[in-house]
Parts: sequence; structure tokens; C-alpha cells
Amino acid sequence: MKFGTKAVHAGVEPDPTTGAIMTPIYQTSTYVQESPAKHRGYAYARGANPTRNALQKSIAALENGKFGICFSSGMGATDAVIKLLSPGDEVITSNDLYGGSYRMFKRVFEKFGIKFHFIDLTSSENLIPYINNNTKLMWLETPSNPLMRIIDIEVCAGLAKKHGIMVAVDNTFASPYLQNPLALGADIVMHSVTKYLGGHSDVIMGALIVNDEKLYQDLAFIANSCGAVPGPQDSFLVLRGIKTLHLRMERHCFNGRKIAEYLKSHPKIGKVYWPGFSDHPNHSIAKKQMKDFGGMLSFTLKQDSIENATKLMESVQLFSLAESLGGVESLINHPASMTHASIPKEERLKNGLSDSLIRLSIGVEDVEDLIEDLEQALAGI
Repeated sequence: MKFGTKAVHAGVEPDPTTGAIMTPIYQTSTYVQESPAKHRGYAYARGANPTRNALQKSIAALENGKFGICFSSGMGATDAVIKLLSPGDEVITSNDLYGGSYRMFKRVFEKFGIKFHFIDLTSSENLIPYINNNTKLMWLETPSNPLMRIIDIEVCAGLAKKHGIMVAVDNTFASPYLQNPLALGADIVMHSVTKYLGGHSDVIMGALIVNDEKLYQDLAFIANSCGAVPGPQDSFLVLRGIKTLHLRMERHCFNGRKIAEYLKSHPKIGKVYWPGFSDHPNHSIAKKQMKDFGGMLSFTLKQDSIENATKLMESVQLFSLAESLGGVESLINHPASMTHASIPKEERLKNGLSDSLIRLSIGVEDVEDLIEDLEQALAGI
């Protein structure tokens, strides 16, 4: 089944009671049982809900996975993965990743005895010195947030397998439309469903997708025990959003390319970070493991200062200054003070994330209007 067909149909069946073509919102906290410990697969909604189950099947199908688990946020999903570990375990992850992930790793889980190594993963050679008997997880984010760095999932996963290390990939920026980490050797795929899967900036949700049944059972146990599960209304909204994922991603990619090319040729722009450029680091890997290059990009100004960056972000009219990404509307973001503010400044600067870096989430508007908006904002600098 092709991706667009899966987006519309996977995991979704007509309601057996009424024939409703859309999955009903089962707004219930509990279920009537025939007798003690005898039920129809549903006992309490924290453990299972029919609307959420349909969504989990849909998301798993999009990633060509066997099992999907939805959480109340992307961080809830990430939290569940780290809870698979024990004190003394070590994790290798990137030095360029979402600030919320960095904050969770450093400020929540390090105090429980889990050690995190934040390194440059754009070359798999950098992994080798950090692998030891305590290494239990590689956490990969590609393209990375916000510098769009590309990690070779297949090579990293192959190296991990030799040492019995689990590999999890944050696939939020790419979406399952552009990239499928399970097919490249990953054990777990994580999505902030809030972003491209939901697609309309009206839901907070996360998801994990796996193929191994034991791993699924372990994660499902954590989800049920710790309770970071989404409600049926949000599950319904994401099911609706997924039906147009392929169409939205096509426009995100088209608009992203046009705006990246426009910015790269503009005399007031310094550096543009977008994996579709042939001179972008690891472009060849992005071309190999991604279907297209997405609608996320970052850039700096030639007159590089926080004052100029702020002026630009305050001058746009169609782009909204806001956190998040992946919605139908275009957003402009200042990572240093917004999405990555939890990373200490010295760490940000060391890893290339300057105070004046600007990140764009390109929406599905007419691209000519978006370029015109950037043009008028740049004219004032």
C-alpha cells in the first residue's frame, strides 16, 4: 500500500455499530465488564481506548512498524524510552538536539545515575570512543533541531547492533512521509505528533513505533503504569490530520525549497541551514535516507547581531513568532531564547547555535506570499 493510501485508510475502519466512516470519539474513562476480570479488551481508559488504538495502528503503519504507542506529548514518549534504562547505563546522543530533550536528559535523568554523552554524530567515527559495556542507547535526531545536521541512521544502527545497543530516532522533523528509521535499522522511532502528524497546531501528543514485541510490551507497561497517555479527542484530531499528511508534506517540501533558495541568494543573509543544498554537510546521506528535504530551515544574517535578528522576527506579518513547528501556518522562531533556552549558552555556542540564529517552519501558504513577507522584513534591516 502506498503512503498516501495508508495515510487515509491505515488503522481506520467503519464503526461496527453505526457504520460511521470516521472513528468515533470514545469519550469514556471506564468500560462495563461482563464479570470480574472478563472484558472486551477495554477495562480502564488509561490502558486502552478505541480512538487511541485506531491512531496507534495508523501511526505504526505510516512508519512500516508493527506496534505504535501514543503519549500525551513528545516528551512523554521520550521519557518512556529513557525509563527502559537503569542507574549506571549510558546514552550516546547528539550535541545538536531539541532543547527539551537536552533538559530532560541533563536535569531529570542524570540525577538517577544515567550518563549522557552529547557528541557530534554527523560522523559515525565519533561514536567509537564512547561505546563501552554500559552503553545501552543511542538517541539520534536527524535532521537535527535547529541546525539541520544529518546523521547516517543505517551506519549508526549497524555499529550499535554489533555492541547490543538500542537505537531510538527522533523522526519529528522528517515525518514518516520523508524518512523511515525502522527500515534503516532503528529499534524505536519517536514522533512529537504535535508537529507534522497532527499538522494543525491544535494537539499536544507523542508516539513511539517499534517492531519488537517484547520492546513494545515494555513500553506499553511504562505508558500504562506512568499514565502519560492522550485523550480520545486529541486522538481523533490526529487521525483527521494524518489523512492529509502526504499532501501537506508535498507542499511543505516545495515551499521549503523555494524559501531556502531565496534566502541563500539574498545579499543580507549569511548562512542557510537546509539539507537540500548540495554543499550542506552530509547532503548525500540526507538524499539517500530521505524522500525529500522538508520544510524546516535555519539561517543567520550577514550583519549578524541579536538586534537585527529580533528586528526581523518582529517585522514579519505572515510568519508567526512562536514555538513549535509542522503546522499548516508558517512560524519563525528564535532558538536561543525559545526552543533551546534550556541549553547553557556556552554549550549552544560551542555547538554552533548562535544567539542570532533564526529558525523557520515553512507552512503550506502560497510561497510567493511568504517570500514577499520575508522580503519586506529584510528590507528594514
